[in-house]
Amino acid sequence: MVPPATPSPNPQETQQFLSSVLSQRGPSAVPYSEDTKWLIRQHLISLLTTFPSLEPKTATFTHNDGRTVNLLQADGTIPMTYQSVTYNIPVVIWLMESYPRHPPCVYVNPTRDMVIKRPHPHVNPSGLVSVPYLHNWIYPSSNLVDLVLSLSLIFAASSSGYPHPARNNYPPSPYSPSPSPRPPHTEDPTEVFRRNAINKLVEMVHNDVTSLRKTREAEMEGLFGLQGVLKQREEVLDKGVKEMREEMEGLEQQLQMVLMNTDVLEGWLRDNQGKKLESLENVEDAFECVDVLSKQMLDCTAADLAIEDTLYALDKGVQVGAVPFDQYLRSVRVLSREQFFHRATAAKVRAAQLQAQVANIAARSHHYGS
Repeated sequence: MVPPATPSPNPQETQQFLSSVLSQRGPSAVPYSEDTKWLIRQHLISLLTTFPSLEPKTATFTHNDGRTVNLLQADGTIPMTYQSVTYNIPVVIWLMESYPRHPPCVYVNPTRDMVIKRPHPHVNPSGLVSVPYLHNWIYPSSNLVDLVLSLSLIFAASSSGYPHPARNNYPPSPYSPSPSPRPPHTEDPTEVFRRNAINKLVEMVHNDVTSLRKTREAEMEGLFGLQGVLKQREEVLDKGVKEMREEMEGLEQQLQMVLMNTDVLEGWLRDNQGKKLESLENVEDAFECVDVLSKQMLDCTAADLAIEDTLYALDKGVQVGAVPFDQYLRSVRVLSREQFFHRATAAKVRAAQLQAQVANIAARSHHYGS
């Protein structure tokens, strides 16, 4: 026989337990959808308030394919009134992964001294309960309180020919008469109306919250997209600023070069301001090389250009027949070798001048910078 229902934990502890379980994360978290956890909590609180003999728990449920999952359940007894006597029927109500969009699984949990006549119209040999309320489950109006009320009425209607005391030749039964001093449970229509109104309001608030969350998620997606565009523009601006800085550095170097050349020209003008070109026997004497490298570069460049002119004249002479071809080849070979040496020397002198010029620019940059 099933003992009378034991008092359930106080409502505050029950609410804390449900809040803790439904907010848990990690491998041991319950697999319910985030947008339905609040409604699950309300269903269980309403059920335990109406039927204190039931207690919320978490346990491992094994599916037919062998999968195991950690689920919420309401474990305990539900009252059944038969011939003006209240009996306690032990049941386990499993909230499946898709709850509350789909109905829970209800099992009668028989004790050792309980038997039932076979076949039972609503309980199969494994204890699984099948009633119209489960088959006609409608989300979100269906709830656990109405389910248990339906179970209580159906068990009472079908128990007249089914409960028997335990015998050795009978299998365990889901229910056995267990007198309880409590009167039959009758529900006030006002309370039913009040509960339905609350459920309707809960449904409306839940839908509003879901709609608002979707709107905010869409806005966040748009802001994230705008953030990506701004990030790309920031990279383009950084690249442009870097290029402008490099260009500014190049212009500053050119400015230093112009200032240096200006100083050289101004110095030359000061040195030659009173001279007259008519007094010079050779026009080339009007220009003086400032150092040995410049003198050597001038000589190499003049020789290179003179040889270039000579080769041009030889080309014209051999075309008109003024120069024999064999003499043309010998002259071109000698002049080309000499031109090669002049150009090689000019390249070395140019490298030395560039190195000296860089050192001079660095010194002048420090001077103008200060």
